[in-house]
Amino acid sequence: MNQLDRVDPEIAAILHGELERQRNNLILIASENYASRAVMEAQGSVMTNKYAEGYPGKRYYRGTSCVDIAECLARDRCKALFGAEHVNVQAHSGTQANMAAYFAVLKHGDTIMGMNLAHGGHLSHGSPINFSGKMYKIVPYSVRQDTETLDYSDMADIARKSKPNLIVVGASAYPRIIDFKVVREIADEVGALIMADIAHIAGLVAAGAHPSPVPYCEIVTTTTHKTLRGPRGAIIICKEELAQAIDRAVFPGTQGGPFMNSIAAKAVCFKEAMTQEFKDYQFQVVTNAKTIAKRLLENNFELVSGGTDNHLLLVKLLKEGITGREADETMERAGITLNKNMIPFDPATPFVTSGIRIGTPAVTTRGMKEKEMVEIADLITVVLRNIKDENTIKDIRSKVLDLCSKFPLYPDLT
Repeated sequence: MNQLDRVDPEIAAILHGELERQRNNLILIASENYASRAVMEAQGSVMTNKYAEGYPGKRYYRGTSCVDIAECLARDRCKALFGAEHVNVQAHSGTQANMAAYFAVLKHGDTIMGMNLAHGGHLSHGSPINFSGKMYKIVPYSVRQDTETLDYSDMADIARKSKPNLIVVGASAYPRIIDFKVVREIADEVGALIMADIAHIAGLVAAGAHPSPVPYCEIVTTTTHKTLRGPRGAIIICKEELAQAIDRAVFPGTQGGPFMNSIAAKAVCFKEAMTQEFKDYQFQVVTNAKTIAKRLLENNFELVSGGTDNHLLLVKLLKEGITGREADETMERAGITLNKNMIPFDPATPFVTSGIRIGTPAVTTRGMKEKEMVEIADLITVVLRNIKDENTIKDIRSKVLDLCSKFPLYPDLT
């Protein structure tokens, strides 16, 4: 960053500080990961200079010969990766992808069935404070109180009563496998379309570590960071018959010019995701999450649904008398970065919560495996059991630094 150091030393210092923060903390936020140097180089490339409204071969600007090739490559790689009929790679974010998908197949006031935000869903699946909850009639479905897992029988009953135009399936805090085939059967019975939002599990799906929704859903959206380990951005996968409607909903419906540098980085990400190394990584992500879950259960913590099948787990803190906010603030001081999270039927508010969410994508990217996961679970345990003891927190911080030093992050980046 020689030029940045010279032109804007304040921002340069902030970026250097962020690099050190990522290197010296255990990042356990389930929606975060480390992009490869190749992805970051594409993201920070000269393609940031290019306007390219429209689509390859049908642009509203000249000088698009190179970016057209990059976008076609990104689309073709993504189609091959997920077995998709059509892909739009222009969406700037997951929520924008969801917005475009809704606009493509729904009218204002249509009915959407989406997972309850308090039970693991996402804001863009129908929260009343989000555009989705303001523009559409939202009918939520939830997890069972006894098992804390999706109740497909109840989902079917809700669908029969509400007759939704669209069923949205997917979550931001659900630790179990989602049965897309059963949701397809429910949708067929009531004449609904399905949109799967796999932002959290896209990498697992690409590698075969989680069942794919693509054969069962008209539309699949996902971000390209998180488990997919690409740049910040999103894509929309759809059946061929919806291709034109989806593309029009993205541009000119909800966006202007695409970020061609991000699309180039997405293409790199999809190529990396086709490797055996990436597949092995995704299965290790799941193994690592299961290992942390098992150790925390052995340490007498309660987990939502009793464990995990994917990359994340939710720890219930009601028994400990600790709030999620208190836990994640203290963890941060100990060098462990995770987030407070609501648990199903949470008595606390979203700003306080009664749980924390733990994810393994980032630490797995650093090369950590089962041995380190047991150590991490024990570090978390010590902090939660000594939440008011600053000396203990300082001691854990030292142990975190030692663990991070054994798995260097971006060693050639300065």
